Amino acid sequence: MQLSLVIPLLNEEESIQELYDWIASVMQSNRFLYEIIFIDDGSTDRSWETILTIAKNDSDVRGIRFSKNFGKSQALHAGFKEAQGDVVITMDADLQDNPEEIPELYHLISNQGFDIISGWKKKRYDSILTKNLPSKLFNWAARRTSGVKLHDFNCGLKAFRNEVVKTIEVSGEMHRYIPVLAKNAGFSKIGEKVVRHQARKYGSTKFGAERFINGFLDLTTIWFVSRFGKRPMHLFGALGVLMFVIGFGFSMYLGIDKLFLNPMGRLITDRPQFYIALTCMIIGTQLFLAGFLGELFIRTKKQSEPYKMQETINIIE
Repeated sequence: MQLSLVIPLLNEEESIQELYDWIASVMQSNRFLYEIIFIDDGSTDRSWETILTIAKNDSDVRGIRFSKNFGKSQALHAGFKEAQGDVVITMDADLQDNPEEIPELYHLISNQGFDIISGWKKKRYDSILTKNLPSKLFNWAARRTSGVKLHDFNCGLKAFRNEVVKTIEVSGEMHRYIPVLAKNAGFSKIGEKVVRHQARKYGSTKFGAERFINGFLDLTTIWFVSRFGKRPMHLFGALGVLMFVIGFGFSMYLGIDKLFLNPMGRLITDRPQFYIALTCMIIGTQLFLAGFLGELFIRTKKQSEPYKMQETINIIE
């Protein structure tokens, strides 16, 4: 199996047949051994019936149906689990991604050694205010935060080596950050290709303004996990020590003031500085313990999970 096409969809009954015909034409003209995996993410129209009809007539087509809408990340994860091709290509079902790009994406992975090739919709046919400008801001923030130099993180048209999709786990709303997840898993050969973007032919977009809010929240999560996920003590321990030192400093000040400078003054417990000191030391201790427990968890997990091997060399003496 050379190629697996993973296509998540939601209420795209008008475009599925046309997309399939276009993909089949490209695959047959290039003599690929391929499979198409449609993932119906809880559609309420006749999308699933259309997939069943196509699958009955073509053994290279398979379908996965969710009982309700779980989201694009979960749909991709289900498709990745089933994908058998050496190269896995994802694309949207709304006909805005062009199947004519597939052969070159395949050759970039199979012949040039890339782990991931991400599409870049350099010229877009979306609304400037609702999609283009927010996307540019989002992509700039993602580049700055993740260190992955891509222009279009959210492009649905991407190609992966099979090992990549079998290693990473896409959950929540993390489908936007698959290249970042792959980089964190040790797959560093990430490239980009300018792809053709087409205006939506049927229906309307399934994503609203809230996706950008969710996107930035997920980006914060990715940044935090990427930077401190393997060394939580560096963050929580440092903050804990800082808070404890501040609290201890207030305590020393109150003790010296009461013993030597103003012994007849107010009780220490009547002064607001006492509660600041107490709160800081308690919070500092809790943060330090959180970092310590995080380190224990990471070390325990490392003993049970496999590592991605870059290369194995047999040495004969």
